[in-house]
Amino acid sequence: MVILALDTTTRAGSTALMRGAEVVDVQASDAARPQAERLPAELMALLDRHGLELPQIDIYAVATGPGSFTGLRIGIATMQGLALAQGKPLMGISALDALAWTADPRPEGLKTRGCVARVATWIDAWRGEVYAALYENGAEVMPPTVDAPAHLLPRLGTATLFVGDGAAVYADLITAAGGHVADPAAPPIAGAIATLASREAAAGRCPPPHAIRPLYVRRPDAEVAREAR
Repeated sequence: MVILALDTTTRAGSTALMRGAEVVDVQASDAARPQAERLPAELMALLDRHGLELPQIDIYAVATGPGSFTGLRIGIATMQGLALAQGKPLMGISALDALAWTADPRPEGLKTRGCVARVATWIDAWRGEVYAALYENGAEVMPPTVDAPAHLLPRLGTATLFVGDGAAVYADLITAAGGHVADPAAPPIAGAIATLASREAAAGRCPPPHAIRPLYVRRPDAEVAREAR
């Protein structure tokens, strides 16, 4: 099975290719270029490096959020277009789940490595806030939310590993509260997206491209403005 994965939840983002049970390539995207300019060219370049063409992709996978609203729309639309054209399924994977997977790839990952077993995934939501979720031994125990770091930290405890670009932005605040910041704090997550998509496929879940839904957590500004008018 060949899986092509894309993350556009952050300015950088990433692409990945998975063949069988192995993620064979993960590429961080060029943050200096707008996502609309670099897609789908980055995906095509990834396939070219491995001598593959679009008809050889079995499953497409994309981060559904939370993150940049514009990035989400571009990423989802790109992968929807490719999957629809090839008649293949499109897996939507939460960026928070993918971040947790990078920090704790096994159900007992952090515990068996002698580290903390709690993982807090933080994505920078701007305006002094983060998109956040909490996982224990690989299972989500706090659903996605958006809040100020100072409000979240007292609820998370000290034996917690923080990962994501939000953890990088607020690293000093986290360490002052007794938390731990992953290294790297904001890893590329397209490889984790591919891995989680393969698990979904193995469980028999292969939704069509039109079924995907973005995970915004916070309502888009345009929506709030329309309602206000």
